[in-house]
Amino acid sequence: MDKQIAHQIVNMNDIINVLIFSVIGIIVLSISFYVFDKMTPNELWDEIVEKQNVALAITAGAMVLAIAQIIAAAIKG
Repeated sequence: MDKQIAHQIVNMNDIINVLIFSVIGIIVLSISFYVFDKMTPNELWDEIVEKQNVALAITAGAMVLAIAQIIAAAIKG
């Protein structure tokens, strides 16, 4: 019985770690996207949605995917 309780506690620690690292990853990704938005000469949202700039949308999407991969690799270790 004690082994089962210990196993559940370990699983709870794993779940907490996943939640913490997920939140940290989302925060870092959001900050990175904000910095990318400020580095571009125009507002990304206006260019992508209102002016329908497909090239900028692809570039922004690729940047988000690249940063997400870097964050995932850093979290995984």
